[in-house]
Amino acid sequence: MHYTRFEKARIIGARALQISMGAPILIKVPKGVVDPVQIAMLEFEEGVIPITVIRKTDIRPKIDWE
Repeated sequence: MHYTRFEKARIIGARALQISMGAPILIKVPKGVVDPVQIAMLEFEEGVIPITVIRKTDIRPKIDWE
């Protein structure tokens, strides 16, 4: 799935908060990487973040004004 830059920022931020609060890390972290945001970015790149994005669409009928 292709995410917008806003969705990507929200996903990484939410996951970084989870990691900082003690959630298990889902990837093997390289040595020296301890920043939750960096870890969340690595998880995002590997596609293992357990967060679902729901996009709402406009379901109103089209109205033509004359």
